[in-house]
Amino acid sequence: MKVAITGKGGVGKTTLAAGLARVWIEEGRQVIAIDADPDANLAIALGADQATAEACVPLSQMDDLIEERTGARPGAGGMFRLNPDVSDIVETCGVDIGGITLLKMGTVERGGSGCMCSEGVFLKAFMRHLLIQRDDVAILDMEAGIEHLGRGTAESVDAFIVVVEPGSRSIQTARQVQQLAADIGVREVLMVGNKVRDESDAEFLRTSLADAPFLGFLPDSDSVRLADRDGVSAWDADPAFADALRAIAVALTERADRAVKTT
Repeated sequence: MKVAITGKGGVGKTTLAAGLARVWIEEGRQVIAIDADPDANLAIALGADQATAEACVPLSQMDDLIEERTGARPGAGGMFRLNPDVSDIVETCGVDIGGITLLKMGTVERGGSGCMCSEGVFLKAFMRHLLIQRDDVAILDMEAGIEHLGRGTAESVDAFIVVVEPGSRSIQTARQVQQLAADIGVREVLMVGNKVRDESDAEFLRTSLADAPFLGFLPDSDSVRLADRDGVSAWDADPAFADALRAIAVALTERADRAVKTT
């Protein structure tokens, strides 16, 4: 299972990513969580303390490693290998948080997003390896720009999920992501509603995004909001919220199983 999660900032995509990781680690799966959002806070959402969160260095900042694998130091220019060996990166660079392996992607700050540079090539090679060659469950907490996915890797994502809340800006972002996803070959974009207070909120989301299937809805929860404020995991904050996360994980797994049977 390879899952990419995105949405407008503050909508709860990191909460969903962390929640799915906790559900699947409970089931005994091998889970890799990738923080691909520049505003990286997935470690805290998974339950890490501040020291552990800071110990997870973004891959884009590992200049020595990038130089070793590509043959060129970031920012130095010159020629470099386009197919660096990244087969051991999960094991050597990942940080364990409650059995979940966390890695941060970071951003390419020199030369612009998606530049043809050694760090950009390294990150893309790692993403290809993670999504195409590994059998683990992989959960990608992404920004709305989905910059780390390209045509070659998008086809290997089993589920592309947009987290939306009842609001016009969130709906607008979801539609933009639908278009971006279509541009890189994603066949289907799924939705998860968050901060849903009642059935009228859920119906608003269904009506506003009638062309996209919903996996489920997460309730608006004061306990989860306080957990986010205090920088702790929301997983243990609200049993009803955790149950809703489990239901979404079940719906996602069943959908993936059906897709496999029809191919």
